[in-house]
Amino acid sequence: QSMIDDLLAEKACGPILVRLAWHDSGTFDKNVKADWPAAGGAIASIRFEPEILHGANAGLSNALALLEPIKEKYPGISYADLFQMASARTIEKAGGPKIDMKYGRVDASSPDECSPEGNLPDGEPGDNGKYGGPGGTASTEDTEPQGHLRKVFGRMGFNDEEIVALSGAHSLGRAYKDRSGLGKEKTKFTDGSMKQKFADGSDAPYKPGGQSWTEQFLVFDNTYFKVMSDENADEELLKLSTDLSVFNDEKFRPFAEKFRDDQDAFFESYAKAHKKLSELGSKFEPEEGVTLD
Repeated sequence: QSMIDDLLAEKACGPILVRLAWHDSGTFDKNVKADWPAAGGAIASIRFEPEILHGANAGLSNALALLEPIKEKYPGISYADLFQMASARTIEKAGGPKIDMKYGRVDASSPDECSPEGNLPDGEPGDNGKYGGPGGTASTEDTEPQGHLRKVFGRMGFNDEEIVALSGAHSLGRAYKDRSGLGKEKTKFTDGSMKQKFADGSDAPYKPGGQSWTEQFLVFDNTYFKVMSDENADEELLKLSTDLSVFNDEKFRPFAEKFRDDQDAFFESYAKAHKKLSELGSKFEPEEGVTLD
């Protein structure tokens, strides 16, 4: 854990570590009843080809490389635990809530245990005007962003409040055209001309590029919801169709408004949803898991 904290401070790489953990666990399908690990989830299958080469995982090989020295020093920790620990530490060190994590996840053991491509969410529709597609363990295809989000996250077992809370993690990080195909090459917030701060107020080193959802993209707070609901927000901040749906959809909107107006409420809902996401599809040894002080 201390090595992860040092890595976060040295490289300001927290957002990509969150993305790695989420894309590993986000393949989970609650409707797959075959033996573990057939349903996917937080099993570290993302470290294998072909899963790491899926389109939605572009750039995540860099995150694997960042964590490999920690795995080499502590070979007893599973990759699945390492990925989820790095994500949870990122949220807390960025000023977000402490996640009630447990550890002891068992790793997928071979590429044969990779999830099929197509289970992760899109930010914008494809050339056919639809979000998602027929691939993966179940179709996520929809003509509306909110419908797509519900198909993706509903397959994992999340409700509307949890979907909106998890969307708030876009207060961190940037979208890169060469990874997701979305966002600008750079903006005034990401081109290196503007200082980025860690949650403690210290200057954060970062590599310029990409487009962020918030001005201070290394701080975890409820700014995302303020930006998405503000028609006058700076036009260089990213607003994907799926982001805007948290306010445009009548069932999502009450949660988005609550999180915009009450950061404590956001943190409470987010911490629960993050913990749930981090355990999807996991097999723990011992079965009850291990908690850290």
